[in-house]
Formats: sequence, structure tokens, C-alpha cells
Amino acid sequence: MHVMARGWLIGGLTGLFSMVCAAATPPQDETVFRALYKELVEINTTRSIGSCTRAAEAMRARLLSAGIPAADTQILAPADRPNDGALVAIIHGTDKRARPILLLAHIDVVEAKREDWERDPFTLVEENGWFYARGASDDKAMAAVFTDSLIRYRKEGFKPRRDIKLALTCGEETPEVFNSVKWLIDTHPEVLGAAFALNEGAGGELGKNDKPVALQIQAGEKVYQDFALDATDVGGHSSRPTKNNPIVRLSVGLAKLGAHNFDVALNQATRAYLEAESRLVAPDVAADMQAVLKDPHDEAAVERLWSINPGWNGVLRTTCVVTEITGGHAPNALPQHARANVNCRILPGVPIAEVQQEIIGVLGDAKITAAPTGDPGMQSPPPPLSPDIMGPVRKIADELWPGVAIVPSMSTGATDGRFLNAAGIPTYGLSGMFHDAEGSHAHGLNERIRVSSLMEGRRFLYEIVKLYANGSH
Repeated sequence: MHVMARGWLIGGLTGLFSMVCAAATPPQDETVFRALYKELVEINTTRSIGSCTRAAEAMRARLLSAGIPAADTQILAPADRPNDGALVAIIHGTDKRARPILLLAHIDVVEAKREDWERDPFTLVEENGWFYARGASDDKAMAAVFTDSLIRYRKEGFKPRRDIKLALTCGEETPEVFNSVKWLIDTHPEVLGAAFALNEGAGGELGKNDKPVALQIQAGEKVYQDFALDATDVGGHSSRPTKNNPIVRLSVGLAKLGAHNFDVALNQATRAYLEAESRLVAPDVAADMQAVLKDPHDEAAVERLWSINPGWNGVLRTTCVVTEITGGHAPNALPQHARANVNCRILPGVPIAEVQQEIIGVLGDAKITAAPTGDPGMQSPPPPLSPDIMGPVRKIADELWPGVAIVPSMSTGATDGRFLNAAGIPTYGLSGMFHDAEGSHAHGLNERIRVSSLMEGRRFLYEIVKLYANGSH
């Protein structure tokens, strides 16, 4: 009896141990994905010493191993920039009249110094339910998921109605040096041609107990544009001051500009954003959001929202802020020149020249010039949030996160979507990857993504791309 009981106990414990181990072991396809993700993240793709081409080649090798024909993959880079390669691949659809869907993700990353990080930024670390590494979130999470999805579609024999294109590109973080998307549009426009594209730019919000409460879809971006404000004079000895001191004149003008608010202007995305957010915030904040939605809007409500979250002000209007200032040439001389850089984030569809004229009018000083600098910002209207786009989002979201709010958004920053939108390819930020209030630390120290969020985003994107690829849009 004692031996039998002991045997039962050992057998039971062994079975229990096996069940625990099985629960802790990821499914086979997730194990394969983790290996792909780890390989991509650990390839250094910084501008200084990294290589996007190496990362593109590694992902191409995985596509080829899955059976995707070599003829359906290519790595493209300018002849003089061999490390800036972009991978483009395609799974062919059954309807040659249907325009493709484009899956876009950039594989370059922001610089990271080992001495500044708690962990090696180019070694993927899983710790307490998080992945840590440079690019773990921005944007190798989506790049890995999209590559993994193509592999899964191929192995499953999935036959989409429309072509599914994958583009893993370089230079999103340093477009002033080189940008794959811009270069491809200029030199190989057919490569990225699509009915619409999915891109980075929107995730999801976690509430109490890490419960998903809001899934974002980005439709449109503000336009980035710098302006140089210059004031000049002949100068002279500092013991003989005049009334035309460029530093003083510029300071007065900048104070006026700092106090100036551009008009509030809502588009489809920002209006839908406020309507959705008003159902998720405190009653008094919700009341202010509803007051902003009215015509005419309540400016006092805008001010209150701005004090709570500067990002809310950013989605409501064009913003222009002073970011740099220089002036003078000697401590004992009247200044001959003063310059300020004013960085504007302009609402989609608003001409840069119109913003320039408003700045000049606010300055009210003919002796201060205001001129745009750098490449002109990419102008494009926000893409439409049609039922063909929103329907699949709602369907898959309800399956994965019942009751989650769908929140349209407009980016106040910039992604490669600005080049595609300007080229007539509607581009939507959509990842299904949720973050807490602290965020992913993208561009900062100890960049991270929640393991569960990455895996849920993987499932979301895999499923929604299938719906889009077979849809009528």
C-alpha cells in the first residue's frame, strides 16, 4: 500500500511537472518567431556602425527557407550606400486586377551606447515579462511580425486575393542622411505601389491590471517644417547702443510667437479620436473634449486639455515652437545678427507658405525674416477611415480584446508614412501592440516591449492582413 501510494505520488508529480513545463513552453510557431525576432534585433542597424543590408539579408534568407521564390524577393540600395539595403518581398494574389497591400516597417534603429544602458542594447534580453534591446519595439517588432506572417502564409498555402508586399526599409530614423522609402518612391516607384499600407505609428493603451482599453489606428501625420527667423544690423561698439538690436528685436518677436495659438482644426481622424477618448477619461475631461468637438469650439476647454496633456493640443492645431537660438559675435560689440529656429508641426493639408505668412504676421517686424529651411515638409491629406479599413480592425479586436475601444489618431511626429501618403498610397499606423503609461522607451534608454503585447500584436497583424488581403478595398 505504501509503495503503491508512493508510486502514485511520484507519477502524479511527474504528470503535473510535465503540464507546467508544457504550459511554459511556447508553441512551435512562436518559438520560430522568437528566433527570427532575436536575430533581427541583435543585428546592429545604427547609422554609425550598423548595416541594414545585413538585417535585410538575414530576413530574406528566412523567407527563402520557407519556400518563397528568390524571384519574389530583392534587396535594393543605392550603389553608393551598400549598407542601406531594403528588403522587398511579395506573395502573389489570385486577382491580378486587385492592387496590393503593403506591409511597411523600418529596420534601422537609433544609436545606443552600452555604457548608458543597464543591459547590452544589442542583445535581446527577456526579463520579468519584457523584451529589452534597441529596436525591440521601434520598429523591429513590426518588421519581425510582418516577416513571420509571410512565412506562415507561405507554409499554410494561403492564397490571398490581392498581392501582399513586404518592405523592410532603412533610414527612417535618419532621413536627413538617407531614407529608403523616399529613394524607392523616386527611383523604383512600382516596388512600393499599393492600394494602401500598414505601418508603425499606433499601438494600444493598457489600463488597470494591464487590461487593453484602447486600440489605436493612425490616419495621417502632421507635417514637419523648420523656419529660420533672422534679425540683422550693422552692429557697432557696445558703448553706443541703438534701438535696432537684433537680439532684442528677435526676442520681442519670439515672445509674441510663443503666446500665439494657431486655430483649432479637426479632421476625420482627430474628431474620431476625441469622440473615442471622451468615453475613456474622467467626466470633466470628457466634457471638455465634447466642448472642443462643437462648432464653434470652446477655447477655454482647449486650454484645460492642453494643461493635462500637451499631446492633445498637438492634435488639435498646428504648433510652432522655438527650439534653438544664436546671436552676437563678441561680448563688447552690438550684435550684427540673431537667429532662431522655429520648429512647426503643421496639420495635414495646410500649406507651408500659409504657416510662414502667419508667423510673419505674428512677429509684426519687417526687420525679422522668416524662411523655411531644409527639405519642404511632405504634404498629404489624411487617409480615409473607411468601413473597408475599420471593419477588419473591429472584427479582429473584438476576437482578441472584447470591448476594447478603437481610437483613430493622427501622429504629431513623423514616420515613413508621410512619403507614402504624399505619393498617393494611403498609409495607416496599426500594430495591435499595447503599452502601459510609461511606454516603450523608444529612442531612449532600455527600450522595451511587453512579451505578451508582442505576441498579441503578432496574432492581430497576422489575422488582419489576411482579411485585408481578401477584401474588396
